[in-house]
Amino acid sequence: MEMFLYIALFAPLVGSMFAALFSASPKTLIAGIVPSALLFISFLASSILLAYVLKTGGSIHVEMMTWMATGDLYIPFGFMVDQVSVTMMMVVTLVSTVVHVYAIGYMSHDKAFNRFFAWLSAFVFSMMILVMSDNFAGLFIGWEGVGLCSWGLIGFWYHKEVATWAANEAFIMNRIADLGMLIGIFLVYWNTGTLQYVEAFAAMPSLETDILTWMGIFLFIGAMGKSAQFPLHTWLADAMEGPTPVSALIHAATMVTAGVYLIVRANPLYDLIPHVGLFIASLGAFVALFAASMALVNRDMKRIIAYSTLSQLGYMFVAAGLGAYWVALFHLMAHAFFKALLFLGAGNVMHAMNDELDPFKMGGLSKVMKGTFIMMTIASVALAGIFPLAGFFSKDLILEVGFIQNHYIIYTVLLFTAGLTAFYSFRLVALIFHGEERYKLFGIDPHEAYKFMLVAMTPLLLLAIIAGSLKGTYFDMVTIVLPATQYHVHSAVVYWIMTIGTQLFVIGAIAFAYKKYALSEVKVPDGTSAMENSFGYKLLKNQYYIPQFYENYLVKPYRELSLAFWKEVDMKIVDATVDGIAKAIYNTGENTRDMQNGNLSTMLKWMVAGAVGLLSLAVVFGLAVKFSSEIEFFLSTLGVQ
Repeated sequence: MEMFLYIALFAPLVGSMFAALFSASPKTLIAGIVPSALLFISFLASSILLAYVLKTGGSIHVEMMTWMATGDLYIPFGFMVDQVSVTMMMVVTLVSTVVHVYAIGYMSHDKAFNRFFAWLSAFVFSMMILVMSDNFAGLFIGWEGVGLCSWGLIGFWYHKEVATWAANEAFIMNRIADLGMLIGIFLVYWNTGTLQYVEAFAAMPSLETDILTWMGIFLFIGAMGKSAQFPLHTWLADAMEGPTPVSALIHAATMVTAGVYLIVRANPLYDLIPHVGLFIASLGAFVALFAASMALVNRDMKRIIAYSTLSQLGYMFVAAGLGAYWVALFHLMAHAFFKALLFLGAGNVMHAMNDELDPFKMGGLSKVMKGTFIMMTIASVALAGIFPLAGFFSKDLILEVGFIQNHYIIYTVLLFTAGLTAFYSFRLVALIFHGEERYKLFGIDPHEAYKFMLVAMTPLLLLAIIAGSLKGTYFDMVTIVLPATQYHVHSAVVYWIMTIGTQLFVIGAIAFAYKKYALSEVKVPDGTSAMENSFGYKLLKNQYYIPQFYENYLVKPYRELSLAFWKEVDMKIVDATVDGIAKAIYNTGENTRDMQNGNLSTMLKWMVAGAVGLLSLAVVFGLAVKFSSEIEFFLSTLGVQ
């Protein structure tokens, strides 16, 4: 099994290096085919490891080599395949394979086709390190690796200033959060003497609650950045400037879920500090509603899906914060399938609409894009949580967790958010695929995506439908390492009232969205309608003015302070001091250059001057030695020791 572990881990790296060989060359199809094939091999190896874990109920642990060994610090390159990591491996490799194959068609006309696949496969390799490592140091390597690769992929079209700005925003905001995570890792080592998961978690029950609390807080700060939780959330929507396959892979199924994975992996720590867990759950519920509200009025197709991702991440953190770790991981898995499918469907629509993102400029596309229409509709049904699709089982479980644990405010917020999710999801579907063909007003001639791209999306479609039915098998497997708490409302009557009530509420939201945007006449908004000029609409459209607040009260003051320090301190003090020293040395050289001009008369003068100086020093030194006792007596009378 060790061989399959290495194949699953390193196949994406080989694919990245292969594509990188062609990065400076004109587009060559093989630079996309080979990395895609290697990703599929990684998926097959992960599947074999999954079968082994399911059959034996055990885990695989390998130590490839020693990385750091100094004093009491010992950190190996060690990797672990257990029930949690293999779940993430399957999600990462499956979605990555689909995205790679899809991207061959999506990026086919891009001049930097080869470079794209080098970055994309490198990202997958970093993500595999993150989820397969058996220690916090290895996790942090993968953590930073996906951060670097996401920077390269978000800013892939670097000739667009908005893309480079978005890439820098994501990178810098995550570095701020990663400082917190690094402090958390230091606290783990300082108090447990190790960074190995098993050993560190075993030592934690003997530590003081205050120490454990700070560990949990700082690790969660890192998770907040990577999973875009408030207030470090603004980068996620802006990251949609990257190519759509990047959004499907990074911002739906892998990197943004790394924060949830960290909390799930560190479950022995968070079980010891339930008060921190409650804070995580409360923040998650807030983010779920907060992000959903912004999706209600947005007119950018990819940003709407991005806000949906942010909202669903809030659901996952609610489950993880309340101790339902297996439920959080289950929703992470189910969500990855239908959300990646939504992003790839959005990519098809973008290509058909000449990169247009405003759904109000579309309409009636179901006539020319039947395959994409069916896939995005089913994905939206799954996202809304309609029975019997995957989203129903995972989201319904999270609602039950909140209800059973008597967190009724959290439950109510999530229930209301479920209605908002259904509304904005089908608002998007209705605007794109139903109603009048508004795209004709803009001279656009839409077309369906390549057939192989639709075929590549099919596994995600099937899993979006059937993944929920795997709940029993998944529970039996993953609860070998996670708390095996079953979440069921004790009263069957209450359970059915909750379930049916939730379904009716969600279906009602869908019907309202469909009536408003599919059955009624829809005009392209021009910013003059009463609704668009209302305070509430502007508040949501401008993301509660949080980006403006950051810009005006954090970025600009910091920039001005930096400018002042540059001009007043760096230029006038630091640079002036260094330049002054250099100028003094230069002037000294200029003034003493005549000493070496080769003129015998000048050189004799300097020799005489030197001899006089040396003789003078000798006389002074001799007199000092001769009259040393007198000098010492004289100084003592002056009180000098």
